Amino acid sequence: MSATIPFLRSKPRSGTPLEPRRSVTLTLLCGLVLLYSLVPLLWLVLNATKTQPDLFSSFGLWFGDHFSLWDNVKTTFTYDNGIFLRWLGNTVLYVVVGAGGATLLATLAGYALAKFEFAGRRTVIAVVIGAVAVPGTALAMPTFLLFSKLGLTNTPWAIIIPSLVSPFGLYLMWTFARQAIPDEIQEAARMDGASEIRIFFQICLPLLAPGVVTVLLFTMVATWNNYFLPLIMLKDPHWYPLTLGLNAWNQQASTAGGEAIFNLVITGSLVTILPLIVAFLFLQRFWQSGLAAGGVKA
Repeated sequence: MSATIPFLRSKPRSGTPLEPRRSVTLTLLCGLVLLYSLVPLLWLVLNATKTQPDLFSSFGLWFGDHFSLWDNVKTTFTYDNGIFLRWLGNTVLYVVVGAGGATLLATLAGYALAKFEFAGRRTVIAVVIGAVAVPGTALAMPTFLLFSKLGLTNTPWAIIIPSLVSPFGLYLMWTFARQAIPDEIQEAARMDGASEIRIFFQICLPLLAPGVVTVLLFTMVATWNNYFLPLIMLKDPHWYPLTLGLNAWNQQASTAGGEAIFNLVITGSLVTILPLIVAFLFLQRFWQSGLAAGGVKA
């Protein structure tokens, strides 16, 4: 019998991928979220191209009568003896040492928690998970009092040392290392006589690369945008990061006679976010694979 029942003929074959379902509601919601995210960025880009008079006389979401982006950028970097460049250098210092150190410590500790058994391991994991739930602002004042006793306030160490601790980064590396590194690989390397340091750097670290990049991005963004901790730790403007420096300019622009630098606040804000955008675009594929790791079981 060669006849085939119609409803069986229309049934997809085994192994044939089904067509993805589309939701108009979800598409509209995603469009609104995208619009909500891009409009402030568009406003920042457009207003960074305007002269000071055009900022108050033209529509915010369109160009002014004069294109002054390059003049604004030049004035931003040269205003007040180039203090903006000093703030940029301070921010890079805090990110490279603080966020880089936090990523290194989170990688080492997460790998140890995931692949080694030792006394108190469960307690450490519980403490790490509990620390993730504690907001950083709640620890700012105790940290200030501690650093004040040590004489480290108003120094770069007051920003760098707290940035080295990232409970969320440690938690991510712990969960990632549990599934990214098979125990069989470590056992085979030990049988071949490899030391634990060699196993970590030559075998395990390349497998942890997506998770390391993910933690690096999170810690980098947190350190780059850090505001409250520098606010209570630093008094000398020469040690300000960009967030604190731009806020000082914004307060100056809000006073009588200070409106002349309002375009510098906008241009400085645009320059501030550009490194983060470049970092996310450059490391996007590592970041996405790192977030997706552990989502599918073998």
